[in-house]
Amino acid sequence: MKTLALAAAMLVAGTALAQAPAVDRYIHAGRLIDRPGHAPRGASTIAVKDGKIVGVYEGHVTPLGEAPVIDLRDRTVLPGLIDSHVHLSSDRAGQEGLLAELTESDQLGAYETLWNARKTLMAGFTTVRNLGDEGATLALREAIARGWADGPRIVDAGRSISTTSGHMDARLGLDEHLHAIVGTENLCDGPEECRKAVRRQIGRGADVIKIATTGGVNSRIGAGLDKQMFDDEARAIVETAHLYGKKVAVHAHGADGIAVALRAGADSIEHGTLMDEESIALFKKTGAYYVPTLSTVNGYLERIAKDPNAYPPAVRAKIDWRIGITGKALEKAVPAGVKIAFGTDAGVSKHGRNADEFELLVKHGMTPMQAIAAATVNAADLLGLAKEVGSIEPGKSADIIAVSGDPLADVKLLKSVGFVMRAGVVHKGP
Repeated sequence: MKTLALAAAMLVAGTALAQAPAVDRYIHAGRLIDRPGHAPRGASTIAVKDGKIVGVYEGHVTPLGEAPVIDLRDRTVLPGLIDSHVHLSSDRAGQEGLLAELTESDQLGAYETLWNARKTLMAGFTTVRNLGDEGATLALREAIARGWADGPRIVDAGRSISTTSGHMDARLGLDEHLHAIVGTENLCDGPEECRKAVRRQIGRGADVIKIATTGGVNSRIGAGLDKQMFDDEARAIVETAHLYGKKVAVHAHGADGIAVALRAGADSIEHGTLMDEESIALFKKTGAYYVPTLSTVNGYLERIAKDPNAYPPAVRAKIDWRIGITGKALEKAVPAGVKIAFGTDAGVSKHGRNADEFELLVKHGMTPMQAIAAATVNAADLLGLAKEVGSIEPGKSADIIAVSGDPLADVKLLKSVGFVMRAGVVHKGP
């Protein structure tokens, strides 16, 4: 009976393949997590044509025609991963990062951005949302889209917006005589200035708007982590961004700043460290996503171990606090049913090590499948790319990765991605 059933299955799959459009290649998967959040499939065949998935079939079927087969029968195959919060321009933070900003050219910085993008892609992250830098990533986004460079698909925020002396004020920590050479076009005070700041980033080509409603851990100022933007300023930013069809990602640690952003209609909260019951109620009411960025602590710990003076005292005090409290907000959000999207804040943590976040997500309350869904279907929805990426289905981009073993049993396996395909092009593996 088993033999007859297998023969019947192969006949059905073979008929489907014969009726499918001509393909560039087939992928034989040992186990397939094609739609994270749903039960995995067993042995499967994926058909790829012109960078798109054109079919997913049961079993390992020998295809008709001359298209080559990529043999991943000993691996688990998944959609390409998505990191919703990166800063590709650097992962040299603290005093080292400040020195680099003051002594290295923009041209060298552009090559560093490309280097970080390449590391990210090779780690299995085929799409990223870059939440703020000076402009190199906007150019890299276009170069990758044109096929001039290898890297993940990039959704870019241009330069992050905040109030004067807010978290994104690049003058913080610099001597006053240097202030004149640091751009301030991303700063706004009052609703009218904030509307103009949003329009300025949209004019530069930003896909998404990033703002800060609270202080930040890495801000070179001891002004705390609570609210630093008024309700009317946040509302003006969100309304203007939405007017242009752009989503808004909000850096927010303190509960008061989280509430300001969610009441204004923000699409995601980044960090959310001091989430409280009001925050959770607002998340549920608005449908906004929470992006935890837990692996920032890995970057902090590594740099401090290497150099105890890697950060100035005002920053180090906030880092010590952040290390101690990391994961507590996620432990509240998961059982409450808050929507969660995967994001690392890579740049604070190390590029290419994005998958470290999975271990921390599971440690603080998510199942491996929930964590994988956060980095695929959920992140695709947040980025507005659900029709293009996030799952392995006909019509979507052929963004496909594979790992040895079962990541649903050991999510740490995602730190060792052995096969990476983006838009039908193999960047790593057979």
